[in-house]
Amino acid sequence: MRKVTVIAYDEGWPAEFENAAAELHGMLESDCLDVQHIGSTAVPGLAAKPVIDLLVIASDIEALDRFEEDFRHLGYQSKGENGLPGRRYYERGGNERTHHVHCYGQGNPEIFRHLAFRDFLKANSQVAAAYGELKIKLAQQYPLDIEQYINGKQAMVQEIEKKAIGEI
Repeated sequence: MRKVTVIAYDEGWPAEFENAAAELHGMLESDCLDVQHIGSTAVPGLAAKPVIDLLVIASDIEALDRFEEDFRHLGYQSKGENGLPGRRYYERGGNERTHHVHCYGQGNPEIFRHLAFRDFLKANSQVAAAYGELKIKLAQQYPLDIEQYINGKQAMVQEIEKKAIGEI
C-alpha cells in the first residue's frame, strides 16, 4: 500500500531532477525537445510528496512508444496514457515512488497548464505556502488514501490553475 507523505522542501530535489532529466535526454535524444521540472518539488520552499515530476516535451508523442524497454531499463514502469489522451506516463519506485514522467507531444495544451501552475506558485509564495499547508494537513488526515488526498486538494489546484492561466 502506498503511504501519502508530504515533507518540507528538500534542497536536493533540483539535483535529482537534473540527474533524471539527463538520463531521459540521453535515452530519447532527438525525440526529446525539452525536459522541465514540474509539480511541487519544482517550487523552492514548497512542502511536497518526495516525488520528482518531469515533463518531457516530445517531437512526436507516438514515437516514444518505441522506448518502452529503455524506460524499463531506467527503472520506470509504463502506465500508457493513464487516463489522459495524448500523454505517455511513467513511474519509478513502485509504492515508494520517486519519479513521475509526464510526456506530451509539442503543442499539447497540458504542457502550458503544468508550466503555468509551477510558475505561478514560484511567483506567489503566500499561495504556495497555503497550498503546502493544505497538502500537509491532507497527508496527515489521509495517510493511506491517495484518492482522498488528491480529492482534498482539487478545489485549490483548480483555483490556482485558473489564476495561473489568466495571469499569463
